[in-house]
Amino acid sequence: MDIKKDLKLAVLIDADNVPYANVKEMFEEIAKYGTPTFRRIYADWTKPTVSGWKKVLLENAITPIQQYSYTTGKNASDSALIIDAMDILYTGKVDGFCIVSSDSDFTRLATRLREAGMTVIGIGEKKTLTPFIKACDKFIYMEILKPDLSIEEEIENKKPQSKKEQQPLSKIDPKVIKLFSDTISDLADENGWASLAELGSLMLKKKPDFDARNYGFPRLLPLIKSINRFEVDERETGKLNVKHIYIRRK
Repeated sequence: MDIKKDLKLAVLIDADNVPYANVKEMFEEIAKYGTPTFRRIYADWTKPTVSGWKKVLLENAITPIQQYSYTTGKNASDSALIIDAMDILYTGKVDGFCIVSSDSDFTRLATRLREAGMTVIGIGEKKTLTPFIKACDKFIYMEILKPDLSIEEEIENKKPQSKKEQQPLSKIDPKVIKLFSDTISDLADENGWASLAELGSLMLKKKPDFDARNYGFPRLLPLIKSINRFEVDERETGKLNVKHIYIRRK
């Protein structure tokens, strides 16, 4: 992935279209890509449907933005989020935006921000439609942002996970395997080898919601090894615990 790690990010949350569970884990994920300099969440806070967010706001230092629904059936908070995003863009104080929503109405906003040279990271549920996903540099599904149990919690909670909890978000279907194969061909040297780092970066450009965790793997390498259609070459660099990893088709 070629998204810089030191970005100043504006995190804008659509409270009507994402759950408030795992917000702590969401900000831990965002921290992998940069520092959230703006943390704003948009909703009509007079509605009982968003009451679950109120405790979460204080715990995570998120600023609530009140937007009344002037007309039935219209989501006024969407407009407020878009206006704020453009205001923040023109301040020049951020390098990128994290739009937290499962609503494809933000597709044009994401596109416009990228046209302005901003990095755009989307976070939403698996139900998010493709246009919004494609408009982002990277899209992360909220369902994979589950808290890790501590050793003490694992001892106390001896109940095994249900089959539903153990299931990955997506299956490794022929389309995913073909995307791997085609991407390796795009990057391969004269011997057919492609760098794992470059492979992950190009896969993300082709498929912004690509993430090994979607398929039940913590990282890209174990995912590739599980497919059993590719060779892996781990080359020593002379540095302790540092290897260059290359992939090619069998």
